[in-house]
Amino acid sequence: MDEAVAAVEAALAAGAAYADARVMVTRAEAMSAQNAEIEDMRRSESSGVGVRALIGSSWGFFAVADLSPAAVRRAGERAAETAQASARVPGPALELAPVPPVVDHWESACREDPLSVSLSEKGDLLVESTRAALASGAQLAQGSYRIWDTDKAFASSQGSRISQRIRECGAEMSATAVGDSETQRRSYPGIRGQYGTQGWELIRSLDLVANAARVGEEAVALLSAPPCPEATTDLILGSEQMALQIHESVGHATELDRILGWEAAFAGTSWLDLSQMGSLRFGSELMNITADASLPGALGSFGYDDEGTPAHRVDIVKDGIWVGVLSGRDSAALAGIPAGGMVRADGHDRIPMVRMTNIGLLPGPHSLEQMVAETSDGILMDTNRSWSIDDRRLNFQFGCEIAWEIKDGRRGRMLRNPTYTGISPKFWGSMDMVGGQAELIYWGTPNCGKGQPMQIGHTGHPAVPCRFRGVRVGVR
Repeated sequence: MDEAVAAVEAALAAGAAYADARVMVTRAEAMSAQNAEIEDMRRSESSGVGVRALIGSSWGFFAVADLSPAAVRRAGERAAETAQASARVPGPALELAPVPPVVDHWESACREDPLSVSLSEKGDLLVESTRAALASGAQLAQGSYRIWDTDKAFASSQGSRISQRIRECGAEMSATAVGDSETQRRSYPGIRGQYGTQGWELIRSLDLVANAARVGEEAVALLSAPPCPEATTDLILGSEQMALQIHESVGHATELDRILGWEAAFAGTSWLDLSQMGSLRFGSELMNITADASLPGALGSFGYDDEGTPAHRVDIVKDGIWVGVLSGRDSAALAGIPAGGMVRADGHDRIPMVRMTNIGLLPGPHSLEQMVAETSDGILMDTNRSWSIDDRRLNFQFGCEIAWEIKDGRRGRMLRNPTYTGISPKFWGSMDMVGGQAELIYWGTPNCGKGQPMQIGHTGHPAVPCRFRGVRVGVR
């Protein structure tokens, strides 16, 4: 904490009106296996301080991987110098939405330290799960895990002094079957695996070995399954695909920096107009989306964001009406709303920016079983395979790994290469059934890209199965 405070004091002495600093120490570990052999194992550690300084309309940022007293003071001075240089081309002065100063420490829950589990046990898990997938008939089986253990110290010129320790981990596996003219893959628990702010207990709960044979068998079965037909029909999406749907068409679209045009370098801006917040119909009355960084164990959870704003729930869509955004202190002040607490950076050497936290769909009154039973003609799809969405986050086409035909309320034959397409408000407006609390899963996405240079964000997506009416499927 002393380093962060010293950097802030140096920035103020150099002329900053406001300054904050983050000292980060991150330990990471990753291992991967292919066809019952360990392919890669990596450990890394990074540390440093990043400083922001605000002068007039302009931010300055500077970071160093050196925590000596002279280096952190110089980082604060350079951040202020950068802000001063940018302020020579003046714009309206930036205000910051108020956040009370806090002195606190926060840690994510962790029952079993993932870095303390032996490498031999971790390797055995990946080897055995890929071996089991191969035994089921797949030609390629892969598995991996990743771990992050991050200590943060945050100090601001407004008096906040916050330390946090966030431990995250997760794992994934896949099986690929090779046919005469194509390959088919099945992934578990999903295309990105499953990740959270938890300890190794999360990976144990996935039971990769027990699910490996099913994953391989489904990949083989897909080779001979009929293709998804081209039609307009009722579509049921499993919760893993719903997580991706929420991420791409709601999460990114409601980032306030995109809406304001501040951020357009990676996958564009947004179709939303801030003047319509509170009145625009985004979806059906069953659509209730929240951003909540306080959910225990979810990947987008923390105690405080990288501006010192405490984690809290924000309504994004309520009863189908767009009511909220993902914001930071500067963008929130411009919009005239409270600070959202959604600003993070993926390391000490990257400037914090608006990122998704846990953007999720609140459960509804239905179940997957009920959705199938009440569908006379439709398709059930799950596990994302591909995604494409325009720069305004409006028109999209997604592909899934697997689908099943639904006829007269029964799940029927397996279908391969399923796809569906839509326009965000029309698609969400067609949602007429939403899964209940018992089917809620906090999916974790550890590879969300944004910014330039690109930053990788860890986001969470609480999701349940849902049904949509009159959706175009099988589009190629």
